[in-house]
Amino acid sequence: MAKIQVILGSTRQGRSGDKVAAWVMSELAKVPGAEYELLDLREWPLPFFDEPVGPSMAPGKFTSEEAKRWSAKIQEGAGYILVTPEYNHSFPAVLKNALDYLYAEWNNKPVGFVSYGAFAGGARASEHLVQVVNELKMIPVRQRVVIPTIWAAFNEQGELAAGDMHAKNLQTMVQEMMPFVK
Repeated sequence: MAKIQVILGSTRQGRSGDKVAAWVMSELAKVPGAEYELLDLREWPLPFFDEPVGPSMAPGKFTSEEAKRWSAKIQEGAGYILVTPEYNHSFPAVLKNALDYLYAEWNNKPVGFVSYGAFAGGARASEHLVQVVNELKMIPVRQRVVIPTIWAAFNEQGELAAGDMHAKNLQTMVQEMMPFVK
């Protein structure tokens, strides 16, 4: 069965991403057709990209052990869902760094976006990500999950307000990814 990796793209203390990722994984458990794995970038500490040659010019030629491990893990994925907050109208540097380390590993694989933030719900962050993933030859799908006013989006039980609508969007996103999952 194909594996879709869910990448939590924030490492900030006090992040809302933990709630969002838990909700995503809970909803994905209801979506057949793939195996889902959460990759929290806190558990994948990569130094800022400083390899002597870019990954598109020298695929798989890494000097750091962290990069070798990251490459091997990402190669297990047949598709990706990027869970990202919006910082200053874009996405976090730690997520950009994780994307920048690799090239061939991302090529021709589908990617979806779950964003969260203030009133725009991280929509600008996912728009910026589309530019990056296009350069990595990934296949961004149209449907996205956008969670606005993140500070009020979850109740004390961890349930997401408007959860049915967001769950439907997540299911549609995965359905759009499936024709490209190999």
